[in-house]
Amino acid sequence: MAFFKKLFDFYVNASIHVSFSVLALVLMTNHMFGLSFNFATAGFAFFGTMFAYNFIKYAELIQRIQRRSKYLVAIFIAGTTAFLLCAYFFFKLRFTTQLASVIFFGLTFLYAVPVFSKDQNFRNFSGIKIYIVALCWAGVTTLLPLLDAEVALTFAMFLKFIQRFVLIITLILIFEIIDLRHDAAELQTVPQKIGVKQTKILGLGLLVLFYFLEFFQHSFVAEQLIINLILIVVTALFTIFANPNRSQYYTSFWVEIIPIFWLLLEVYCC
Repeated sequence: MAFFKKLFDFYVNASIHVSFSVLALVLMTNHMFGLSFNFATAGFAFFGTMFAYNFIKYAELIQRIQRRSKYLVAIFIAGTTAFLLCAYFFFKLRFTTQLASVIFFGLTFLYAVPVFSKDQNFRNFSGIKIYIVALCWAGVTTLLPLLDAEVALTFAMFLKFIQRFVLIITLILIFEIIDLRHDAAELQTVPQKIGVKQTKILGLGLLVLFYFLEFFQHSFVAEQLIINLILIVVTALFTIFANPNRSQYYTSFWVEIIPIFWLLLEVYCC
């Protein structure tokens, strides 16, 4: 039993689970716009996410610790392998897709690395973290698959991008509620600024916005409205029951499974 617990923790902490969430959103874009499966964009999104999250979470820690544990070494190996595979898939992308992906990786780099001063990166700027993460997720999971398929960008695609952006912000708000006890005061996260109750109200309001954006599509189907309704009900429940005393698994596993759940609904109901 202890072995499976360690294996599960490694699956979560090595950012494999969140990578599957990003992959699910890429496949959602493929499904919504009738694109065939693209191994290059899928592989780039999955391994790029795995590398980026491990880099953000563990790069500084590995540098500071003199005696590295076997666990951190395993994380480092996983992150390095993900980087190499990400680089491989990057060169399989079309040139325009590569340019767009460089922008998103640049934002990730500025988010994690203090280039402005010794201790300042995008993550330390008050209130900016949530928008950087949402922009990268929405961009990688909507724009990159469409660019690589050479699909002309339309208003419908712009709406899907905005919907994706709004949904990711809502999920991040749940993370910020759970992390409230551990976040430094200078981060000025949304719950730190307005409190947990108001953050939940904001999250629920964003879910309503996410749902009604679907009506601005030139054509929409009833099945999609039902799927989106199920999605926002599930996400709303996670938002309502979120509190700083919850286990980290509440977000790092259960909340991050929401995009996978959405994909399964989309595939089996549409």
